[in-house]
Amino acid sequence: MKCIVLLIFLSTFQISAQILQDTTSLNLIKKDIDYMYNLQFNDAREVSIKINQLYPGHPYVYLLRGIMTYQENYPLLYTNPARVSFEENMRQCIRLSEKNDNQVYEAEYLLANLCARGMLLMFYADNDLIMEVVPLFTSTYKYLRLSFDFTLVSPDLYYFTGIYNYYREAFPREYPMYEPLALLFPHGDTETGLKELKTSALNSVVLKAESYLLLAWIYLNYENKYPEALDYSKSLHELYPDNVLYLGIFIKNLLLMKHYDEAEELIKASGEEAGNRYFQGQLSIFNGILQEKKYLDNKMAQQYYEKGISDLSLFDEYGNEYAAYAYYGLSRISGVNGEKHTQKIYRKEAMKLTDFKKINFDE
Repeated sequence: MKCIVLLIFLSTFQISAQILQDTTSLNLIKKDIDYMYNLQFNDAREVSIKINQLYPGHPYVYLLRGIMTYQENYPLLYTNPARVSFEENMRQCIRLSEKNDNQVYEAEYLLANLCARGMLLMFYADNDLIMEVVPLFTSTYKYLRLSFDFTLVSPDLYYFTGIYNYYREAFPREYPMYEPLALLFPHGDTETGLKELKTSALNSVVLKAESYLLLAWIYLNYENKYPEALDYSKSLHELYPDNVLYLGIFIKNLLLMKHYDEAEELIKASGEEAGNRYFQGQLSIFNGILQEKKYLDNKMAQQYYEKGISDLSLFDEYGNEYAAYAYYGLSRISGVNGEKHTQKIYRKEAMKLTDFKKINFDE
C-alpha cells in the first residue's frame, strides 16, 4: 500500500544529519514530495534535479527516482518494464546507505535504507509476491528496531511506531499467511498504534498526509468505522486534489456512508478529466453503486459493474478490491432477478477477490 512511502526517512527531518540540516535541500525535499503526491511530475523533476546537484550520489537521490517511477506508473505491476528501474534505484539506495560507517550520519543513512526497503516491501506485497516479501522483511527488522532509538526526537516518528503497533496485531489477522512471520516479532497494540498515528496526524511536520492516509485506510478496511475514516479521506483529497488515488478513497468512503449526492458530484467533476485508466475502472464501479443504490436502476448498474470489472482486469492484484465490489453488486442484482445460481457464483467471486469482506455495499 502507498501509505509506507517515505515511512521513516521523511518523518525525522529534525534528526541530526547532513542533508536534513541544509535548509535549502530540506525545502526542496518538501516541495518535491508535495509535487509527486499531487501527481505534478514535471514540477517534481525540476526540483529533483536541484537536489541531485546539491547532493550527487546521495542515497536520497535514488530514493526520489524510485518514488517518481512508482507514482508515475501507479499501479506499478511486476510485468511493467518500469519496475526494473524502480527496483534498481531502491536497491542502490540500500547499498549506499549500508556502506555508511560515519556515526554522525548514521540516522540519515538508516532512514534512507528503511524507506527504500519499505517501498520494495510495499511493491512486492501489492503484487502478491510473497517469496520476495518474506526475506526482505526479515532482513529489514533489525533496522526497524534500531529506528526506535529516535522516537522522542520528532513527533513524526509516531507514524512509524503507530504502524508497527497497529499492524503487528491487525495485519496477520487479515492475512493469515503472514502469521508465522509475525510470530517472530514482538507484539504490538492496536489501540496504542491508533493513538500514535493520530498524534502524528496532528503534530507531524512532513508526515501529516501519510498519517491521514493510513488512518483513513485503517478505519475503512480494518475497523469499518466509516465516519472516523471520512475525516481523514476528506483531508487527503483537500491536501492533494489532483491525486486520483486519494479521490477514489474519498468517494468510496462517501458511498459507504450513503452520501450519494456528494459522491456523485465528485464523480461527475472528475470523470471527464481523469486519464488514469485504473481510476476510470473505479469510477465505473462507483457509478454502478450509484445506479443500484440511489437510482434503483439495476440494468444500468449491471452495465457499469461489468465495464468496471473489464477495465480493472488490466491491473491484476491491484484491481481485485474494486472488482469485488462490482461482483457483490452483480450478485445482488441476480438475486433480485431470481437467478439464485448466478447470485452464488458472483458472491463467491467477490469473496475470493477481497480481503476485507465486510465492505460489500450490501446495506
